[in-house]
Amino acid sequence: MIANVFSIAGTDPTGGAGIQADLKTFSAMGTYGMAAITAVVAQNTSGVRAFQPLSPSFVADQIDAVFEDVRVDVVKIGMVATADIARAIEDRLAWHKPPCIVLDPVMVAKSGDLLLQPDAVAAIRDILTPMATVITPNLPEAGVLLDRDMPKSREEMRAILPDLLALGSQWVLLKGGHLPGETILDILCGKNEMIDIEGPRIETNNLHGTGCTLSAALSALLTRFDMPESARRARAYLTEALVQSSRLTVGKGKGPVHHFHALWQPVA
Repeated sequence: MIANVFSIAGTDPTGGAGIQADLKTFSAMGTYGMAAITAVVAQNTSGVRAFQPLSPSFVADQIDAVFEDVRVDVVKIGMVATADIARAIEDRLAWHKPPCIVLDPVMVAKSGDLLLQPDAVAAIRDILTPMATVITPNLPEAGVLLDRDMPKSREEMRAILPDLLALGSQWVLLKGGHLPGETILDILCGKNEMIDIEGPRIETNNLHGTGCTLSAALSALLTRFDMPESARRARAYLTEALVQSSRLTVGKGKGPVHHFHALWQPVA
């Protein structure tokens, strides 16, 4: 049976991040993707021009429309945009009770542009994180969630993991790509275990949507594997998507990764 994975997030007209990246990744992972839009974003590979949040009630209507008709195996939450939208998401997911929730606390685009209103940070931390199966912050996002400086070393990454876990999710996948070095360390932390997941740093400018892609891959893989194996496979998928991103010529800024690298044959 093909799994159904449901993304709740914002858009990206250039297709490298947000809902568009999620749907591509779900498909690449062999799952059926669905989506509810929280905000329409005017962005490209060079930056975010503006975003328009949808009404919380309309976000809730989209979520209800999916759950009332389709079996949902995993929910992935990305860009929330506002505190009221976060509350609407929490209310509907508490009602529908999906078996697994992956929360990617999207706050800032790769260009550095903000993707949420200030009051949404507290809502992500206090309302959505406690209901999540796993959260997937990068280091700046982890610092914001804990209201402290971003971790600047692997030792500091390990030190903040208990505090991130104390926010209420069952697991934390802390992404270490902002640290220097030839390898990237992600750390998966659960109640009784801490697992290092390392991968090579790929020298490329095609970094647009990497966080969305990793969390979307994790969401799809959780329909077939346990959390540690899903996290390892998601990292491996993203690494190869970065390696193969040079096959794409999309945009003048930070281009997208190649979501379909394993499916599209090179042009002869």
